[in-house]
Amino acid sequence: MISAGDFKNGLTVEIEGNVCQIIEFQHVKPGKGAAFVRTKFKNIKTGSVLEKSFRPTEKFPQARIDRTDMQYLYTDGDLYYFMDVDTFDQIGLTSDQIGDSLKFVRENDMVKMIAHNGDIFAVEPPMFAELEVIECEPGEKGNTATGATKPCTVETGAVVYVPLFVNLGDKLKIDTRTGEYLSRV
Repeated sequence: MISAGDFKNGLTVEIEGNVCQIIEFQHVKPGKGAAFVRTKFKNIKTGSVLEKSFRPTEKFPQARIDRTDMQYLYTDGDLYYFMDVDTFDQIGLTSDQIGDSLKFVRENDMVKMIAHNGDIFAVEPPMFAELEVIECEPGEKGNTATGATKPCTVETGAVVYVPLFVNLGDKLKIDTRTGEYLSRV
């Protein structure tokens, strides 16, 4: 059990029967009255963000979140298939369960399956991806004093804004959390 006074960003607890991750918290000690903890948390399964205040002595059970490495195999219609590389067990997830998380993931890349009590609720791609540019306009010379960018499509179909010197066929290093270009490889 974790008391509200011990909240930290990223901590996962069960609040009112829901698995929630603490996004922000603030200990407030008003001049008059008892102290409280103002909390902003995200329901992991539904994705909704709520704000609520708790007394610092309120206790919540810590939610056990399991992260399992799996290999992304292929897509078949609305289903995405993954395989556990140790046991060779395969699972299929719908596009609603996946969301945008496979935007920068190629077939046969490793991802992390995030589950609570055996129920997978998210897929976490690797932090960085090295992808090849398959469609890109040539950069125009001229007024580039402001660090101009152009849209390029990478091999997974995602569009990334890159500097003008990036060309067709270049391999890019991309931050999968933000979708930003980092460097050429």
